Formats: sequence, structure tokens, C-alpha cells
Amino acid sequence: MKKLKKLLKIFIFCMAIFITLYYGVYFVASLTKKLNINTANGYYLYDSSNNLINGTSDQWIKLENISKFLIDATISVEDKNFYKHQGFDYLRIAKSLYINLVNRKTLQGASTISQQYAKNLFLTFDKTWERKAKEAWLTIKLESQYSKDEILEGYLNTINYGGVYGIENASYYYFNKSASELTLAESTILAGIPKSPSNYSPLLNYEKSKERQYLVLNSMVENKFITQKEMDEAYSTELVFYGYIENNKLKTLRYYEDAVMDELDKLDLPNSFLETGGLKIYTTLDMNAQTILENAIREEFPDEEMQLSSIVMNPNNGEVLALAGGTDYTKSQFNRALYAKRQVGSTLKPFLYYVALENGFTESTTFTSEETTFVFSNDKTYSPANYNNKYGNKDITMAAAISYSENIYAVKTHLFLGEETLVEMLKRVGITAKLEAIPSLALGSKEITLIDMMSAYGTLASSGYKVEPYFIKKIEDSNGNVLYEHKDSREQVLNSSLVYIMNEILTSTYNYNFIDYNYPTCFDLASKITNKYSVKTGTTDTDHLIFGYNKDIVVGIWSGYDDNKPSDASNGKYIRNMWANIVENYMKDKKTSWYNLPNNVVGVLMNPISGTVATSDTKNATMFYYIKGTEPTYKDSSLEALIPTIKLEDDKQE
Repeated sequence: MKKLKKLLKIFIFCMAIFITLYYGVYFVASLTKKLNINTANGYYLYDSSNNLINGTSDQWIKLENISKFLIDATISVEDKNFYKHQGFDYLRIAKSLYINLVNRKTLQGASTISQQYAKNLFLTFDKTWERKAKEAWLTIKLESQYSKDEILEGYLNTINYGGVYGIENASYYYFNKSASELTLAESTILAGIPKSPSNYSPLLNYEKSKERQYLVLNSMVENKFITQKEMDEAYSTELVFYGYIENNKLKTLRYYEDAVMDELDKLDLPNSFLETGGLKIYTTLDMNAQTILENAIREEFPDEEMQLSSIVMNPNNGEVLALAGGTDYTKSQFNRALYAKRQVGSTLKPFLYYVALENGFTESTTFTSEETTFVFSNDKTYSPANYNNKYGNKDITMAAAISYSENIYAVKTHLFLGEETLVEMLKRVGITAKLEAIPSLALGSKEITLIDMMSAYGTLASSGYKVEPYFIKKIEDSNGNVLYEHKDSREQVLNSSLVYIMNEILTSTYNYNFIDYNYPTCFDLASKITNKYSVKTGTTDTDHLIFGYNKDIVVGIWSGYDDNKPSDASNGKYIRNMWANIVENYMKDKKTSWYNLPNNVVGVLMNPISGTVATSDTKNATMFYYIKGTEPTYKDSSLEALIPTIKLEDDKQE
């Protein structure tokens, strides 16, 4: 009996200590500096003209103005004891721990609305114990310093509803109405999204969103918010979804915003919104370019099943002016421009031929265009083929090989240089993918992201300077203090004179002078563009790509099917037309010119196919460019007067 009394006293003492500490922590939290939750957990995105394009809390709505259906649905499905606990639902925590332990995997979570709100006050979502301790402390501060209604209001105004932040923004996005007007059916669709925004958005996965809506409605019945009849009526209600914010109907803009947030995650910033009071993010977005890009998709890309990605970039500094990670963000949030790794086909060839120029090749270096089987050690063979099995069965120039996108010429060049040469070249221009030194690499057999390819083509467009594509110019806190500012850094990794020659060669892809046994791959673009551009296309069984540029703009486009099913080569015309549409509309009112000619380059009129010096009888004589001293020499001096050799002494390239 004495032992029992002693144990009881110890228990009472421990409980007293626990209660004192428990409420003491809340008391101390109430005395600390008050959290400013109306501005914390906020970010605002601005375009390159400093116009607001999106923000997490740009449409804050008071709790009393939010539909009661939405409030009840949120509480019922996420935290039914919200108004009873002090930030932590201990019975729910114990229950979820038991279920997860029994099943040996995480099946249930136990976060309350207060905990979720505290979690969202951070910029990053690491899962360290230090982070969890900070979240717990913020939860206590929220509960100590604000009423339940104030916490719920803040939570609803900042939570993620499928890439749209805040209930008022979400209400307008999905239903084109204020959150005050939401019906039970609409409310239960929206209340189901925050659990997993990418899975439960009705625009992305309607079936899963309906399954989630059923769960929300059922929880409301169980918690006596609605009747079974009201549940059945709401679930059977046919809803019409809107899919954009009224002040911006671009269906690709959200891909750009996601790219901004992806870059934000990689920056060294304070790890909590509480330290910044919210963020003002000034981006490189050119709304005119984004609009032109989207219009080009609508006008030139008729296949609703096929997907695409596209980037418009300033090659002088790497500013990404516009981006589409798919045809329509409301149908798929996967950002193919950043994350899709696809075979790039012949768009890799310019980098092979550039490094060939470094190793003594010239624009008129010839290889024979014919069916070829390459034999390696151990009797291994490789038999690449030209598109449509077209061969000249004669010697052709490098310029002609690029014009026709000859595979035989490319593999011969690749093997002549050594397969590691191209791998090292691609690393130099910003390709981060792990590439194997294999014969087929010359034909773009390996998978690379569009953003990496833009970095590589930006190097050619900037006369040999490597620039990294970027989205964020500057970030400020709520008081205007600069937290981050992009610093332009240009590293010259290629010889500017050789790049000039390569850029000239890439105009052969739409030059009618190259029509012979084959046609230039982009000859249909010649009548559609008014400025001079370097252009290269690529085609595989499943992918179509085009990259084109001058010194003021680079545009890259990929198209194909997400499931890698075959795509007819003729589908490449869509992105060629898209590319022309974009560059023509974007450059329409802008001054642009071709690259300044390096003073160590000479030009010689040549037969574009055979690579012999042109005579007065040569049809379609075309100017080829050479580093001074490597240009063709003339054995017959009597022809020299007929062969104009241009020695270029203009402004020296940077």
C-alpha cells in the first residue's frame, strides 16, 4: 500500500511538472515577438517589366467571407478537432503511429491545420529534426498568439490548391467565382486538393479528384456537417471548370512560374518566410514572348495528344524570356522543358562539326555519302542510315552534310576524331547528362533535357561564350532589401572565329543552293523568315526538335509523345512552323543583324556540294568561310579573277 501511495505521489508530481512545462511553453511563446502571418508565407512574381504575374496571397479573403461549405469541408477532412486542440492532436498522433507501425509503412499522417500552416512558413521542405523542432515551436507560437479563426484564415489564404495559392485565387482559377460563392460540390472538390495537389487537381486527374471529393463528403457526413442526401446531391453535381485566372488566360505561363520556383529552391536564401516577411521575385519573363509562344502553339500545333516543350532565351546573358513545359498546364503539370530527357537526334551534330573545325576540318572537307557499315574490334558492326535512305554516292562537303543532316558523314567525322572528343565538347558547352563515347552519340542517341540543349546552343549564339539559362533576376524581402541578385557570368569556351564559321554553315539548312540529290532539311523555312538565322533540326523515331538563333534570340522546341510511342517524321513540320512563327513575331519590331565578321576569316565562292572552288560555270556558287590560311588555293592562276575571295577585316569578334 505504501509503495502504491509512493508511486501515486510520483505520478502526480510528474504530471504537475509536465502540465507546468506544457502550459509554460505556451505562455513563453505568447510573450515572444508576434508572428506577422498576413505577410509571411507570401511570394510575389514579377515579369521583366516589373508587372505582377502571380502571388501566394495577392487575393486575401476574410474567413467570414469564405463559403461555410469550404470551411467545414477543410476542417472535416484535414483536422476535425481543430477547434479543440492547441496545435497538436495527440490522440490522432498515437492512432497514426499505431497504424503505421502495424503496417510497417506510412499510411496515415497526424498533422493539424496549425502544424501545416507552420510548415508552410518555410521556403524549403527538408525533413531534419532541427526543421521539425522549428515547426513545432512555430505551431505553439501560432496557437499562443492567434485565435483559431485567424489561424484558419491564414491557412486557407496560403495553402497550395494545385499550383494556385490561396482559396480566393483557387476559387477564381477553378470556378471563376469568389470563395464566398462556392457551393458544397465545388467546396468539396477544392478541399480535397491540398492533400496532394498534383494528384487531386480536377484539371489534371478528374477521376482521382472525384474519389477524393467522395472521401471529403463522407467525412462531412460522419462529422455531422451535412446529411447523406446533401452528400449524394453534391457528388452527383456536374461541375464546369474554368482553368485560368481572369487577368491572364495563358495556359502555359504556369510552367514558367514552376521553373522560377525550381530555381528559387536552389538559391542560398533565409530558410523561413518569417525572416523575410515574404518575397518579391523579379523574373526574366517577357510576357510578349510568352504570349507569342503560346499563340504559336495554338496556331501551329494541331495534335492534341502529342506534347511539346519550348524555350525562348536571350543568348547574351541566358535570360529565359518564355517557356512552355507542355501544351496546356491545366492538362499536365509535368514541365518537359526542365525535366524530360529525350533523344536529341541530329541537333547534336553542330557540336560535332564545331570540334571538327577545331581539329583541322573546314566547311569544304568531304566524305563520301554512301551506304556504310562500320566494323570494330571483335567483329562488331554499326550500320547507320540516312533519312529515307538517300545517298549522294559521291563526296560531299561538311556544309552539305549539315544541310541534309547526313548520318554517314556525321559518324565518319565522329570516328575520325575519336568518340571521346564529342563527349568532352558537349561538357564544355553545358550538357550535364552522362554521355557514353559510342558511335551513335554523333546522331543524338542519348537523352538530354531541353534546358541543357538551350545552354549548348546559347554558346553558339553568343559567339562561344557559355551562358547558363536563368529565370530570376532579383529577390527582395517585404521591406525592399535585396536578398539575391543574379550576376551575369560569361566564360568563353569556344573560339569565336570558328563559331562564326559554324553559324554560317547552319544557314545551309534552308539555303536553296544546296538542292541536289537531297533537299535541305529546313528549306520550307526560307520563305517564312525575314532575318538570317542558324537553324538545325533533329528527328528520331519518337522525337522532333528544332533549335534556331541569331545573336539576339535562341528558340528551341521539342515535340513527341510522353509514352515514347513512334511519331511520324512528317510531324516535324509543326515545330518548324512554330519556330518561324515565334522568331518572326518576336523580332518583328526589333532591330537585329548578323554577327560581325572576324578579321581572321576569309570567304571563298565554292561549289556547295563538291567543295571545289567555283568558276564562272558553277551553278549555285555559295560563299564558304575559312580561317585565314586554310582557304582553298588555286593551281590555275587564270581562274583567280573569276573567283572572288573576300578577306574580312571588319570589327573583331569579342
